[in-house]
Amino acid sequence: MKSKPANNIQDLQFFGEFGGVNPSISDSSTYTFLSANSMSETFEGNIEGCYLYSRNSSPSNLYLEEACAALEGTEAANVFSSGMGAITATILQLCKSEDHIISSRTVYGGTYAFLKNFTPQLKIETTFVDITSLDDINNSIKPNTKIIYCEVSSNPLLEIADLKEISKIAKKNNIKLVVDNTFTPLSVSPAKYGADVVIHSLTKFINGTSDTIAGVVCSSKEFIHSLRDVNDGAFMLMGTTMDSLRAASVLKNMRTLHIRMKKHSENAMYLAESFEKDGIKAVYPGLKSHPSHKIFSKMMNKEYGYGGMVTIDAGSLETANKLMEKMQDKNLGYLAVSLGFYKTLFCAPGSSTSSEISDEEQEKMGLNEGLIRFSVGLDQDISRTYEGIKKCLKEFNLI
Repeated sequence: MKSKPANNIQDLQFFGEFGGVNPSISDSSTYTFLSANSMSETFEGNIEGCYLYSRNSSPSNLYLEEACAALEGTEAANVFSSGMGAITATILQLCKSEDHIISSRTVYGGTYAFLKNFTPQLKIETTFVDITSLDDINNSIKPNTKIIYCEVSSNPLLEIADLKEISKIAKKNNIKLVVDNTFTPLSVSPAKYGADVVIHSLTKFINGTSDTIAGVVCSSKEFIHSLRDVNDGAFMLMGTTMDSLRAASVLKNMRTLHIRMKKHSENAMYLAESFEKDGIKAVYPGLKSHPSHKIFSKMMNKEYGYGGMVTIDAGSLETANKLMEKMQDKNLGYLAVSLGFYKTLFCAPGSSTSSEISDEEQEKMGLNEGLIRFSVGLDQDISRTYEGIKKCLKEFNLI
């Protein structure tokens, strides 16, 4: 019987140097060696069991990396100072000048801007596709295509990538499948369906307390070692290192991820069903009305649900802004970007988290200016929360 992801995390046993139930925090930027030969060998890449300099790695970071690899069922992981650090390092490690990337058209705005505006300066081209169309993916492949990039559940439209089928296409054409799983930790395990690299913004659900910026790449030992190479590793040379104190903090919060994700998903399902029942068009993978409901249902680890992200359309940006201001005023959540917090967070992504995408492109992909993205919180009484939201919706004649 295969281990479940939460069990994999909980089975890790890390003790502090004095027997503490939490591992000791490595508060050093550099480390001593017992011999000069050990130092030179570490610089040459023989670093197993040795610490050189905290820009490369530290004991605290390695504990968190082991937990993240256990979460995603990969051989290894590498933590970063931000989710974007993890994304950009992965892309630059896999692609060189004149290479080509296929990316989902709806990805996080920072990712989109990096692929659309920055990588062309390095002569790396990206074709943006409807990731739900296997034909679009197939038709976009070129001899120099190195990556298919997608999010399990896309930001912000919640389009679902059929990882099993996309992986078949990638492997047939010797292309790496890179998957951002930030929206759906525990709910979906991309490596199980053929993802070569799994990325998270640890800032979000995995940490869960909106007090840390961090990211992680989960992959094979070979790829993680390539990121850390002192000569040409994108992680090592770009200096996107995570602070040891923050790594220790995230590791402690990971211990409750399974409990939190169940509640986020449970509350999101309740809100989505309530919106739909009251005539509000809601998008949520758990709803049977979602076009990829069956695909997500086949991929998911059922006990963790369909994730904590829901969208509705208020019709216009003006109405969306007024509605969000009213909901915040009534203490139903916070008007804020990011996600995974204990409190519900809402924003209009077209003018915030996806504002890097042009109005024309937003219109093409169906990202309406009145779209509101909810990161549903851990409310104990979600029915009470919805009653408050419903009153706000009625005030603006949305129901």
